[in-house]
Amino acid sequence: MKLLKEIPITYEWSFANKTRKDTSYITHGYYTYPAKFIPQVAAKIMQDYSSEGDIIVDPFLGSGTTVVEALVNKRVGIGVDVNEIAVLLSKVKTTPIDSNLLSDAYHKLLFDVENDTLVSGDILKKIVLPDRVDYWFKPHTKEKLYILLGHILTINNIDVRDFFLIAFAQILKSCSIWLQKSVKPTRDKNKKDCDPFKKFTRQSKMMLKKHAEFTRIILENGIDVIDKYRIVENSDARKLPCKNGEVALVVTSPPYVTSYEYADLHQLASLWLGYLDELSGFRKKFIGSAYTDRNARDLQSPLGEKISTDLGDNKKGRGVRNYYADMLESFLEMKRVLKKGGKAAIVIGNTKMRGVDILNAEVFKEQFENIGFKTFDIIHREIPSKMLPSTRDPKTGQFTKSTNNNKELVYPTEYIMIMEKL
Repeated sequence: MKLLKEIPITYEWSFANKTRKDTSYITHGYYTYPAKFIPQVAAKIMQDYSSEGDIIVDPFLGSGTTVVEALVNKRVGIGVDVNEIAVLLSKVKTTPIDSNLLSDAYHKLLFDVENDTLVSGDILKKIVLPDRVDYWFKPHTKEKLYILLGHILTINNIDVRDFFLIAFAQILKSCSIWLQKSVKPTRDKNKKDCDPFKKFTRQSKMMLKKHAEFTRIILENGIDVIDKYRIVENSDARKLPCKNGEVALVVTSPPYVTSYEYADLHQLASLWLGYLDELSGFRKKFIGSAYTDRNARDLQSPLGEKISTDLGDNKKGRGVRNYYADMLESFLEMKRVLKKGGKAAIVIGNTKMRGVDILNAEVFKEQFENIGFKTFDIIHREIPSKMLPSTRDPKTGQFTKSTNNNKELVYPTEYIMIMEKL
């Protein structure tokens, strides 16, 4: 079998010249989301493989990059995700809101917080914080965040309220004792305190400015009723809200094999916004959970079976097998909704775990070709920047510190697989 790493890198797809300002334009920089692909990649895929007015779907919605770019590029955007934070974030990033309405709500919110205006008991009853909040937040910081969240929840307009909930979610890591430079859930008990109100003010000001730019673009594109052009739902990738054969293009960057680590990274916002009672249960929702048994599922990939066997009958081996089984079922759902000749663009990278090459792209290629797709193109791109732990200990398979002498790069390059439905 020819390994995809032998395909030459196409450097125009790396977008190495793009700055953080470029990749976080309009609403893309609202929230620090792990492993999101840059909007330039999503936009180029759409421009190359679809037309204006086409339906674009992302079954692994994540931070909503695909749906935002669908709207900007005059397409219809549909996305689903099992993670409630992803759905809330994507809704906020793709909902145009009148700037005066947002500004008035912002100034009233600040006034109420600064003047310690009373919040009704009915509102405060909605805030039920699990004990794990105390693991991450000092008592005085928790109290200020509680007051701030209470005032946000008094906002009657749902779109405006959700907008400020995302601003609130974004400041939580800085306000916690989570080690600031770590993407792993590590505590720093000596972390310097910050003022939640100041952090929230700064975050909100940035978002107000960016949202005005987004709203202007959307209105210029003739999108007047957003729900006609955008659907974002809290749903499984294997249950897309689409009719058979109506989708022109799937654009997605699915979770990697270790997707449970994404669950860990979202726990602060999920704790505060009421989406998380118990972490292990939260992890089970994600693709490739080792807590489920998918042994009876034919993977439609001899290579996928071999990789799972090579890892052994253990949690890692089960997790990888379950991952490939879950992904296969998501590919079958893509096949259902895509038109004949429609394309699925899958952005995925390979890695190594416990000395075993985890050839995700090669496995996906086998799976797609065995269920009725042909390989239209495969683009090999460098990853100049991606919010992912970038080093792994090859012996344990766990993400590790950059100071580990045995470390190796996890995702230095990735593939954009363009698969066409026959």
